[in-house]
Amino acid sequence: MHEKKYPFAVRLAGFSPLEHAGIAALLAHAPRAGSACFCLLDDSLQEPDLTIANGDDFQALAALPANGMAELHPALVVGDCPADLGFPQIARPLTPEKLFMVMAALLARRADTMARIMASGLPFIPERRRRARLDMDLTDPAEYIMRRKSPPCGAVLIIDKGAAFRDHVARLVATRRMGVEWTDSAPAALRLCDETPVSVVMVNTAATGIDPYDLCSAIKRQDTGARIAVVLMVSCSYPYDTARARACGVRGLLDKPIPDRALVGALQRLLSLPA
Repeated sequence: MHEKKYPFAVRLAGFSPLEHAGIAALLAHAPRAGSACFCLLDDSLQEPDLTIANGDDFQALAALPANGMAELHPALVVGDCPADLGFPQIARPLTPEKLFMVMAALLARRADTMARIMASGLPFIPERRRRARLDMDLTDPAEYIMRRKSPPCGAVLIIDKGAAFRDHVARLVATRRMGVEWTDSAPAALRLCDETPVSVVMVNTAATGIDPYDLCSAIKRQDTGARIAVVLMVSCSYPYDTARARACGVRGLLDKPIPDRALVGALQRLLSLPA
């Protein structure tokens, strides 16, 4: 019998297309004794189990998890780094032996931390960043208060071929008094977004007869559309079009099957909910 592997989500940050493809190929051929890995697309809203960043890319380094979150959100840096950020580094050229040895240690430490949190009964604290930032903040407090927006308070609208996923989401967020609606019709979705408070629209790209990009464009053209976050739920075989998604205002995607923890974490960030 083959040992069932948990698929760890890895985010590659700041690499050239060629190096990105090379690292993704290495991860796709993980050792049989190790953990299975898959790379998140740039638009994915799922929190990675591990981030691998290019040490030559300042923006990628700025997007790494805060130091206090390193146990739950481990990261490693490939190449030289202009400053000591407290993350393990791997020199180039990158080899499978070096990569998987460091990854195994980081993921084992993360699994141990998660087990301790679960045993204590405490909730997981997701990374809540919406944009990359450095650890120094020069924003004037008064200006920050003026710029701060009130959190969204509308429902989650799920567009799918059946109501099963809607029922599952409703059970997951039952204690938060969050409205969760469902429809299998694009016209009905537009009407609901126009006539009722909706904060997040989740579109199953496998829903019959619905073009998710056209639907997102139509939602964004409505008076209330600017504040609605549209999320696509995609399978690995779906030809996700990054350029078209960004042009029509899609907030991001979630890979199917969506782990419950990834789903709840994404909704917490999109709706500014407490952990």
